[in-house]
Amino acid sequence: MKRLAIFTAALLFAALAHAQDPAAGYPSKPIRIYGQGTGSTADYLSRYIAAKLTERWGQPVIVDSRAGAGGTIPTDAVAKSAPDGYNMVMGHAGPFVSAVTLYAKTLPYDPLRDFEPITRVATGVTVLVTNLKVPVSNATELIALAKQKGDLTYGSAGNGTISHLTGELLKSVTGMPLQHIPYKSAGNALTAVLAGEVQVSFLSPLTAHSQLKGGKLKALAVSSATRFPSVPEIPSAAEAGIPGMEAKLWFGLFAAGKTPRPIVMKLNREIGDILRTPETREAILKQGIETTPSTPEELGEWVKSELARWTPIIRATGIKAD
Repeated sequence: MKRLAIFTAALLFAALAHAQDPAAGYPSKPIRIYGQGTGSTADYLSRYIAAKLTERWGQPVIVDSRAGAGGTIPTDAVAKSAPDGYNMVMGHAGPFVSAVTLYAKTLPYDPLRDFEPITRVATGVTVLVTNLKVPVSNATELIALAKQKGDLTYGSAGNGTISHLTGELLKSVTGMPLQHIPYKSAGNALTAVLAGEVQVSFLSPLTAHSQLKGGKLKALAVSSATRFPSVPEIPSAAEAGIPGMEAKLWFGLFAAGKTPRPIVMKLNREIGDILRTPETREAILKQGIETTPSTPEELGEWVKSELARWTPIIRATGIKAD
């Protein structure tokens, strides 16, 4: 009887501990990752991670990509979702950094208060590309042509996105005139530069990969002071004659604010394990970005540092939301 009592007490204790641990039965239903624009790097990463989590958990992980408004639409959807870990957003500089200044009076969420960081997913660079009809073969010639003509345009994935900020940074460090034309997604900006609607764009190696490989675009530089391992043939900004150009892509997963810590940490461990496998590192590097998993705290500090870096630039260059 004594052994039975001890056994019964142990079972009750285990059941109580299970009931108090919100991650114990998670996930028990489909999960949704909000991506941002079909064909974009955020969309690719969302789909890759969704497929791997589905394999691991046996629960469907659905990607819901929504373009427009610089990524603030899907980000707001997650901010307003239940804090239970069943909705995540693939965040980046657009909705988590520049939107804070661009939509200062109307942004419906706070990137620091309304989200629980899970993990940084990847970082990378953008590539300065031009349409084949633009009569230049390097960045120095492009700068000279822009100053001579005065009417060149560049397309971005939307106001406040990293492709927009990088374009403004290019103008700032070179003094070249470029008119900004915003599109709803990176895929739309790619289509525009291919069609000649704009002459220039900053695209991720993933977005521009097939077009660069097929010789349908000219790559003049990457948006960093050093070459990037996935596209070692493209000169760095410094090598291309653009000193002071340093603008990195970054992507991280976030859940709604107040999502229980055990669920956040379970997601962090599972996604981090996926990102650290040689298979994933190789697959993502081939797409032009590097896996850079982190702790939730490191991602939160990263967002704070990016806000501190880009907010003065946005204000100084007069970037507008519309």
